[in-house]
Amino acid sequence: MDYTRATQPNLSLGFVSHSSHTSQLGNDTVSFRIDSSYRSSSPQVVSGVPLQLMEQQTETDGKHVDLNEESKVEGEEDEEFRILGHSLCLKRRRDNNGSCATADSASSSNLAKRCHVEQNRQVQSLESRRQAVRAWGNQSLQAADPDIFEIMEKEKLRQYNGIELIASENFVCKAVMEALGSHVTNKYSEGMPGARYYAGNQYIDEIEILCCQRALAAFGLDSESWGVNVQPYSCTSANFAVYTGLLLPGDRIMGLDTPSGGNTSHGYYTPNGMKVSGASIFFESLSYKVNPKTGIIDFEKLEERAVDFRPKILICGGSSYPREWDYSKFRQIADKCGAVLMCDMAQISGLIAAKECASPFEFCDIVTSTTHKSLRGPRGGIIFYRKGPKPRKSGTLLNQGDSCEKYDFEEKINFAVCPALQGGPHNNHIAALAVALKQLATSEYKEYMQQVKKNAQALASALLRRNCRLVTGGTDNHLLLWDLRNLGVTGKNLEKVCEMCHITVNKTAIFDDNGTLIPGGVRIGTPAMTSRGCLESDFETMADFLCRAAQITSSVQREHGKRLKSFLKGLENNKDIIDLKAQVENFATQFAMPGQDL
Repeated sequence: MDYTRATQPNLSLGFVSHSSHTSQLGNDTVSFRIDSSYRSSSPQVVSGVPLQLMEQQTETDGKHVDLNEESKVEGEEDEEFRILGHSLCLKRRRDNNGSCATADSASSSNLAKRCHVEQNRQVQSLESRRQAVRAWGNQSLQAADPDIFEIMEKEKLRQYNGIELIASENFVCKAVMEALGSHVTNKYSEGMPGARYYAGNQYIDEIEILCCQRALAAFGLDSESWGVNVQPYSCTSANFAVYTGLLLPGDRIMGLDTPSGGNTSHGYYTPNGMKVSGASIFFESLSYKVNPKTGIIDFEKLEERAVDFRPKILICGGSSYPREWDYSKFRQIADKCGAVLMCDMAQISGLIAAKECASPFEFCDIVTSTTHKSLRGPRGGIIFYRKGPKPRKSGTLLNQGDSCEKYDFEEKINFAVCPALQGGPHNNHIAALAVALKQLATSEYKEYMQQVKKNAQALASALLRRNCRLVTGGTDNHLLLWDLRNLGVTGKNLEKVCEMCHITVNKTAIFDDNGTLIPGGVRIGTPAMTSRGCLESDFETMADFLCRAAQITSSVQREHGKRLKSFLKGLENNKDIIDLKAQVENFATQFAMPGQDL
């Protein structure tokens, strides 16, 4: 029904009750609204006031009758009031104490209940999300990927059951493994400490700075005169970063010929002219060689070649050179042809740190290395470079030349590593390297490297007594080269027979081979088995195993030929191989495996 009453012109007062006749009064509110939209069409006419009554009362026989009597619930109370001369009824709910609660109080109570329910729902949702993250994030490798786990377990047993004689391999300790598999692998940290492209690297910076400090200390270097970059992913990456930083494409480099014991990353062409590394693709390279009679570097021819070729970088160091390096002679030649002298000490860096081999740091401008091999750290690379003032050249007067000339390697090499060649460094590797470098400072590590050298000499002597031919006739470091050509055996075939007997060696070219596809020797190293606790007498036993493997190889070659396909057929179900394999396993499993409960 409509009621009208004179009131102020151009205003409308509306009354709305938010309860209904059919619903419980769980959230009863009353609102008043001044509606300016109700305007008279004529200014002389006073507009009416529409009033909607959801709760109405009327009179019957002089008594008030509640039209909503049926909607009353227990615990509620009616309150009558008048507005604009009309009687209205407001329903109120009583509280637990029997008193009337206001509509605002009831509304607040229900709001609190809804908030509580919503909070519970959110807590349950958060917990379910946490459980979902744990379900995939905290699974063991065995549970998450049984296939990879099974293969890795087989590799663990292969290492344990076999004799590891590859010169560039070693076994790391548990602490290094823990760092490699740690949470720091999650962080992205392109750039150098204090100058990263990403935030949140304060602790990554601490790790890398500490690693650099330990690297300098391991080799007795002054931080004022030497800098170091520990970010390269490998020594090949480190070498290429040096070339990239210091050279232009097409500039000249000069390193040891690969068949003479050098590394392909020093710039190598096969005899048919094939370029086998980035160094030979992007830069012009000319190799120097060893004397074919002695296996020692021929410095006279090296100097003659270098003076004619004029390389911008002269490289010493290699992968398969068993003798000491005469760094002073390299320095003289580098100065004579105006080259930067760089040393790749990847194979012998651990021996150098332990002072068991001559150090290149006195003579070289740049020194690179791997971080595994004899260093017994994680797989990666490292670059040392000179910085600060350059020494005055001999014969220069005090008033001649620029007395403030400085090395400019630091910025060039760091920029070449990142961003030129690499992105974010592997922080787990850098943390693991810091662990390994700390061990280099201990007396135990020095004793270990001394034993590595003793074992190499014992193995060399044992092979020589068995009429085996060694390149240069022996070794000054941790490796030796076994020349098989007098036995009529190829390095590739001997490598395969040894592998089937659980002995790992690697085929290698000998300096006057025609190429490396059918190399004439194998390279043998002692660091890995020394890490397992082997001594000189144990390497005497290994020498016997190697000679027996060579005899098997020779026998199969005579019967089936040298070609790999027919040779492999002759190895099937070979009784001599089965017997030797059993003996090797019985021998190898006497020794513990670092970092593993075996």
